[in-house]
Amino acid sequence: MFEIMALVLLTQQPLQPVAEGLASYYTTRENSRITASGEPMVDSDFTCAMRKGTFGDYFLIVADNGRSVVCRLNDRGPHVKGRVIDLSHAAMRALSPHRDLVRVKVYRLGASPPPNWIAAKQQRE
Repeated sequence: MFEIMALVLLTQQPLQPVAEGLASYYTTRENSRITASGEPMVDSDFTCAMRKGTFGDYFLIVADNGRSVVCRLNDRGPHVKGRVIDLSHAAMRALSPHRDLVRVKVYRLGASPPPNWIAAKQQRE
């Protein structure tokens, strides 16, 4: 009984941001076409670059305008002072279609993609 209650309590804890600040984006035209994880950079994938974190982990990025995306960490960066995350072109356009910088909160989701992320990725392909 106590084990079940503890599990319920743990799953109801709110996510805490791992980073807050400015997000920018980068494309294959600006940087190497191979990411720090060794995979190719693809502008249409929902991926991101952070200074710390485990490659392959998923992050929820929530913009100050209320929009949000889920991205997979596959690169290191950003390399500009004052920014907390670099997003792929597709992820940035989903967050903010007309801005190149946006204020965000970043939440770590873990190593497994959320089920709705898988469905959305299949629809984009």
